[in-house]
Amino acid sequence: MSILAFDLGASSGRALTGRIAGRKLEIREIHRFPNDPVQVGGRLHWDILRLFHEIKTGMLKARHEGEGGLQSLAIDSWAVDFGLIGRNGELLGNPYHYRDHHTDGIMEELQETIGSEEIFTRTGIQFLPFNTIYQLYAMKKAASPLLESAQSLLMIPDLLRYFLTGEKHSEFTNATTTQLYNPLKQDWDRELLARLGLDDALFQEVLLAGAPAGTLLPSLGRELGLGAIPVTATAEHDTGAAVAAVPADSRDFAYLSCGTWSLMGTEVDEPVLGEQALAMNFTNEGGVGRTYRLLKNIMGLWIIQECRRVWEREGHSISFSGMVEMARQAKPFVSLIDPDHLMFLAPEHMPRQVQQYCRETGQPVPEDTASIVRCVFESLALKYRYVLECTEKLSGKSFGGLHMVGGGINNTLLCQFTANAIGRPVWAGPVEGSAIGNMLVQWISLGELRDIWEARKLVRESFPPVTYEPQEREAWEEAYGKFRRTTGV
Repeated sequence: MSILAFDLGASSGRALTGRIAGRKLEIREIHRFPNDPVQVGGRLHWDILRLFHEIKTGMLKARHEGEGGLQSLAIDSWAVDFGLIGRNGELLGNPYHYRDHHTDGIMEELQETIGSEEIFTRTGIQFLPFNTIYQLYAMKKAASPLLESAQSLLMIPDLLRYFLTGEKHSEFTNATTTQLYNPLKQDWDRELLARLGLDDALFQEVLLAGAPAGTLLPSLGRELGLGAIPVTATAEHDTGAAVAAVPADSRDFAYLSCGTWSLMGTEVDEPVLGEQALAMNFTNEGGVGRTYRLLKNIMGLWIIQECRRVWEREGHSISFSGMVEMARQAKPFVSLIDPDHLMFLAPEHMPRQVQQYCRETGQPVPEDTASIVRCVFESLALKYRYVLECTEKLSGKSFGGLHMVGGGINNTLLCQFTANAIGRPVWAGPVEGSAIGNMLVQWISLGELRDIWEARKLVRESFPPVTYEPQEREAWEEAYGKFRRTTGV
């Protein structure tokens, strides 16, 4: 029998089936679909019902293509966004997209009124302007009728799971990203919620990754021709799932989950809540087995994706592989950016933003596609080095290399640049890290795997990583100095 994993990213989603055969993982993608936000009424939303339709389509394909039925299914997705459920059990409006501007200025307001140190000490979460706490407070300030009518809040995978089962639960790895969960109390921070004027009854019981979370509704079973399939609360934050799939062979490992966002860090047993973590703006997100992911969010390939979208809109179609090859031929280290500068969060014209950053920092302005893409790739790799060094300082660990997982590792140039920048080996793989991690948690829940370490061993044996050794050490060391001086990180 197979299991089914839905892995939803900020730009696309996929359904994959998996089974363990002869001590190897067999993973097959059966359905892929776009995840395009919708701009309407001055607001940016997720098309949540379209996503649910695609999930049902994936389930139908699993039924038609599978052998022996499905043992279980689970959903992971991006973090921070949520839906609100009314008293009649129905969804109240389409969820806001985290890049919507209704949170502008809210983070700074709460940092001033409550205090950065108190918020961080209570939650351990990195300050990002779109965190759930700021979305909810923005709705509270605006006297949102949706919030006033809401009975329950469900994060995106919780919401889709609710559509499948009719049961409302929150899941640990995703709940921690809200900046409203207290890792020391292991519960929602009800005092913080009260200070924000938010009703703590909105928030659901938090299940650990791997907990049973209901079965498919009979009505859906009849519609799709499926039985009472168990639904698991996997590591529902896609980064939590990706970290579960890191093929590490020791507890002291560093990872980079590379996609629209880049997330770099290590796994720790207890959250790191000191002043240094606050100053470095690191985060402590939940992991499998109630571990914590001490990590930092980095803007990632979003910048490249947005550049490509603008160029296509202007009539210049170019593939991602074509962009990589153009960048490979471009002159190195001409200009550098800080990928995490707020000007890159949600601009209307990303290439101009890259040029503007270079202009404002007194650097040569990249004028052509190849130069812009090379600038972004080099800057990402150098930012990875900076964050890796910060991770070592905070965790007290030393890393011999870096595990890279996720779709971004298809960009072999970025993998090589990263090895060059950090001066250590990069071990790249698996590509479908989040989906595989989703499945591993299901198999642990089903008793097919003993624990996360047996699961990671299985990943190593099934998907041997590609090793990138560092090159051009002197040039990259000089570039790192320039990057630190230019960006001020």
